[in-house]
Amino acid sequence: MAAESAQTLERGLRLLRLLAEGHRGRTPTELAHELGLSRPAVYRLITTLQEEGFARRDAEGKVHLGFGVLVLAQAVQPLLRAAALPALRTLAERAGATAHLTVAEGGDGLAVAVVEPSWTDFHVAYREGSRHPLTRGAAGLALLALRSGSEEPALHMTRDQLQEGARGLAAPVRGLSDLEASVGVVSFGEIDVDRIGPLVLTAAADIAATLNPDFHP
Repeated sequence: MAAESAQTLERGLRLLRLLAEGHRGRTPTELAHELGLSRPAVYRLITTLQEEGFARRDAEGKVHLGFGVLVLAQAVQPLLRAAALPALRTLAERAGATAHLTVAEGGDGLAVAVVEPSWTDFHVAYREGSRHPLTRGAAGLALLALRSGSEEPALHMTRDQLQEGARGLAAPVRGLSDLEASVGVVSFGEIDVDRIGPLVLTAAADIAATLNPDFHP
């Protein structure tokens, strides 16, 4: 019974991952094909996930993620913030610029942790919870590079894209299989890439190691 329960759980998690890969939804037949399971088995999984709020079906019968996953996502954000704060604090102090951890949510970037330097009076006020399209800002470009699987460039720099006069420098956080994240700094002053770039990359590697101890850049 234990082995059977573990197998059912594994199948349910695989189904959730498939639903999370896109927003168009999938039919039970498509899910059965992609999972290599019979349609009755997939229907049983869908029914259970629907009862728990983790899956829903639209008028066309396609299956989508349910809004119950939002509760889990909201619970994860404080954990991400706590894990990232030490590296972000070090980055902000050494760079003299506002440091942030941004994660991808669909086509947007969401700032889940922000640290401002303690020793400067003039720096960008960047709020936790700020959201912007991935196509704008250094953090978004780093996330797009991560999503595309590109290894180059390691650093992404922008100017005047999210706030007039502000410059941004960011790098992807690699090694997190289930999370798209980037680390960066934003400043009204010039950003010395030769000096601050390595600080950003170190922060990204430190956060990756905190969230995934098995990751070795």
